[in-house]
Order: sequence, then C-alpha cells, then structure tokens
Amino acid sequence: MQMSNRIDPNLPVGSYQTYSITAQRDTRVVAACEQVDCPQWRNGWDSVIDESTELGRTQAAYIRGQSGRTFREMKTDAGLTVFRFESGQRCFAEHYTRPEIYLVRDGDWRGNPTGRRRQHTRPADWVEDMAENQGRLIELQERG
Repeated sequence: MQMSNRIDPNLPVGSYQTYSITAQRDTRVVAACEQVDCPQWRNGWDSVIDESTELGRTQAAYIRGQSGRTFREMKTDAGLTVFRFESGQRCFAEHYTRPEIYLVRDGDWRGNPTGRRRQHTRPADWVEDMAENQGRLIELQERG
C-alpha cells in the first residue's frame, strides 16, 4: 500500500474538523427527475403514440386522464398522436440515486479524539457549516 504524502500538521488533532461526503455501497433510492438532472425534466419531451393499437390507446388514455402532467396534443401526417410535455415536470421513467451522507467530525486523518460527529440532512447545510468554519479560520489567521 502506498503511503500518502501529507504535510505535518502544526496543531494537535483536536484543533481540526473534517468535512466529508460519502455514499453507502449497494444502496439506492428512488429519486425525483430534478435530483438526477433528468434531460426530459430539464428540456421537456415528446411522446409519440400510435392510437391504432391497443397499447397506444391505453397509453394515450393514461396521459390524457391520469398522468397529471401538462402537455399539448398534436397529430402527425401519419396519424400518430404526439404529446408534447413542458420542462420542469416529472417524466415517466423511474430514477434512482445513491443517497449521499454529509458528515462533519472532529479531528483529521490522525483520528477523532472527541468522537463527535454530525450528519447534515441537506447538502446546503453542510456547505454553510463548512463556509462558516472557513470564515472562522480566516478570521483567526488575520488576528495572528
């Protein structure tokens, strides 16, 4: 195993905080289109349906009556029905993602002497926490 090249810290391990983002292995959850940056959600999409078939009639009936999505309906020269869906709404695919874990713990690579750790539930809170910590460090450095 290769050793990491690290700068020797100037302060004891308890003077540091470590911010990390991890994901559990083999864990996936259903996600909204927006979470996975779905291209259909971002740009909108067309569904072209052949209503001369039983499947097509079933699909068209679902879109019109049960989908709950905003669309415009058009016909092609070939007699197909085109449903044009606006961007910003859930598509018909099932999306999955691996949930991220946003952690803050005392210490650094040498360990966590207090055992204290916090898990943020929202990425924005983790970012805000880190920004506040960076602000404190800059303020301390400016004081000398």
